[in-house]
Amino acid sequence: MVRTKTAKAPERPSLVRQAGIAALFVIAAVLGIVTGLVAAYSGDLPQISALDEFRPSTITRVYASDNRLIGEFATQRRVMVKYDDIPPQLRQAILSAEDDGFETHFGVDITRTFIRVLQNVLLRRSYGGSTLTQQLARKLFLKPDKSLERKVKEWLLAIQIEKRYTKHEIFTMYCNQMNLGHGAYGVEAASRLYFGKPIKDLKLEEAALIAGILQLPERESPFVNEKWAMQRRNYALQRMADEHYITKAEADAAKARPIVVVPMATPGTATAPYFVEEVRKYLEHRYGARELYEAGMSVYTTLDLDLQRAAAHALDRGIRQVDKRRGFRKPTRNLTTEHLDLATYHDRRWDRPIQPGDIVPAVVVGASQNRVRPPVRRGKKAEVDPIAGGGAAHVRVGRYDADLTRASIQWTGRTRALDLVRTGDIIEVEVLTVDERGGLLTVRLEQFPIVQGAVLAIDNRTGQIKAMVGGSDFARSKFNRAVQAPRQIGSAFKPVVFTAAIDRGYTPSSLLLDAPASYNAGPGQPPYSPRNYERKYEGTVTLRHTLEHSLNVPTVRMMEQLTPEQVIGYARRLGFQSPIRPYLSSALGASEATLLEVTSAYSAFPNQGVRMQPFQIAKIVERDGTLLEEHRSQPTEGIRADTAFVMVNLLRGVVQRGTAAKASELDWPLAGKTGTVDDYTDAWFVGFDPNITIGVWVGLDEKKPLGANETGAVAALPIWMDIFKSYIDRLGDRKNPPHFEPPGNIVFMMVDHATGTPVSADTPGAVNEAYIAGTQPGVGFPKQ
Repeated sequence: MVRTKTAKAPERPSLVRQAGIAALFVIAAVLGIVTGLVAAYSGDLPQISALDEFRPSTITRVYASDNRLIGEFATQRRVMVKYDDIPPQLRQAILSAEDDGFETHFGVDITRTFIRVLQNVLLRRSYGGSTLTQQLARKLFLKPDKSLERKVKEWLLAIQIEKRYTKHEIFTMYCNQMNLGHGAYGVEAASRLYFGKPIKDLKLEEAALIAGILQLPERESPFVNEKWAMQRRNYALQRMADEHYITKAEADAAKARPIVVVPMATPGTATAPYFVEEVRKYLEHRYGARELYEAGMSVYTTLDLDLQRAAAHALDRGIRQVDKRRGFRKPTRNLTTEHLDLATYHDRRWDRPIQPGDIVPAVVVGASQNRVRPPVRRGKKAEVDPIAGGGAAHVRVGRYDADLTRASIQWTGRTRALDLVRTGDIIEVEVLTVDERGGLLTVRLEQFPIVQGAVLAIDNRTGQIKAMVGGSDFARSKFNRAVQAPRQIGSAFKPVVFTAAIDRGYTPSSLLLDAPASYNAGPGQPPYSPRNYERKYEGTVTLRHTLEHSLNVPTVRMMEQLTPEQVIGYARRLGFQSPIRPYLSSALGASEATLLEVTSAYSAFPNQGVRMQPFQIAKIVERDGTLLEEHRSQPTEGIRADTAFVMVNLLRGVVQRGTAAKASELDWPLAGKTGTVDDYTDAWFVGFDPNITIGVWVGLDEKKPLGANETGAVAALPIWMDIFKSYIDRLGDRKNPPHFEPPGNIVFMMVDHATGTPVSADTPGAVNEAYIAGTQPGVGFPKQ
């Protein structure tokens, strides 16, 4: 039997070979698609070379005279840092949390991208797969939309960035560019925002928090959601341990620590808001809004920060006292009428520490229930307030409780707090003591003042503005009453009249008539008849006595003898720019001027008659260190040095014996003048020592009376004294005070205060009078 050979069946391709062929087709297809996408979008890409000149907007910073920060202007709060400025812990935290393959990929991490795509498809959740370089490209050049086009452009830009710049340069740009919430851009700004410190001082857990919230700072900021912030921080710490930057023990220890952030700054809480606002207006006018908010200038000012704080505190407390004398006003806001929950209501002021001496908002939650109040002094046992439950009101201040007792409301003249306030009222209280363990406060009722005020301090020798307070609360009113509010200045103008008199040959001993007088005021007008404040007349008085006791009638007589036009001429030489009417009533301050004008004019007296032009900016520097402008002291035409010294000596008498005698308690070489306007609408005190002049104005924004007897000595002088006491105490050398140096042609002579006649030094009422040589009694012919 013959067997025939059968044909062998053809072999089928193996599964591996089939898979390989399929993969090649897929790869070819993907490459084709990618090539097509690249061809489609590459021609529409931004020029990466623009980053060579990239200057992101940075913060313009304003500094006090000692280089302490007092203000910032920015659309994006950014502080630029170099790579070496970024501490290793922060670099490691960012790389661990955001891009662990940063040092090895070429801008796009293919493996990571593929894994994220699978996770998004299979788990139906959105996982970010962008590298740091991709995030930077998206932030700098692309819109934040989710589309295939945007993603492809992001890949292409990232690759180009990696080809042009080093890893250190890319990482530094990233750290300076990224938004970290609440207007803070870049890691340095974030560190200062959340922790109040530069990045070089960050602790491990703080660095991890910044790295953790990079993805969604608007939602994960510790100011917004502390729970989510904690989760993201701990994620970053765990990733650092996984990447072996830190040990597991270090990560666990850091995770166990609470998040501790500084209170977020709120509008109006700046130390010198009115001063800084004047700087802002100047910068915007000179350089434009874009440069102001984006160029990152450094502005060095003349502000004395400690004096500024003293001025702000003294003005606040002083106008509150004046306001209280006007009586208690019912609260204007009640939460129950707004249908708000008293238990959950929160005021942003409560986020900051509450200490004795603070004045804070409180919400009235009902009648007191005999709560135990904290001891007033250490060692004293806590006691039950006997007034509680008998008309006392219970209030809440954040996490603290307090009672408004009879003692708390004593200044109102009432005995029951519940007669003044009702449940739901938002009120102000001054904190007297704090019991942290019991969560209790002792408080005193306050009220937000409607009385306003202003303070200005000028260095006599330079013209530098050292302090400026333009009102009671910048957040409520940005109107700067120190520089924008012309007000009648009352008797504070009298030194101008007597400056003209001294310069025209009169002396402190010149005799003036204090008796009723009447002057023709013009056709159809009633006669002008000035009167003294106390409606009394003293007959013949010296020029010194007239100024020290602010007598009106002799001052008007002097104005008539000199002529209003001549006196106005001296006002102009002293720096008054506001209109001054050429009427006799202007001798008593009937015309208006700003606090800046008056304070600047007075500063010429202790500076030998030379008035220095006031200024508040010392220099402005670009962010690259280039000096943009520098301001120096500019002397302006004033008055003779001998005339100025005689005026200093006269104004010292106002403090020693006259209307401002209360200020003699400070035991310092001081001079100044009170000012009171008719009907007590405005109260002034402007005074100086050899180095500095400080002016204080108190009044209402509407020209209405402050209240009966609210004179310059009562309403303004106490504020001035508080400020000057702080200034003197800070000098730290009361035994060696500065001196008013007389010019060489000043002659001193002991004279009788009342008559101006020469007397011996031991004569009661004798004063050591200063005369310009040749005008002293017994020599020449001084005017009488």
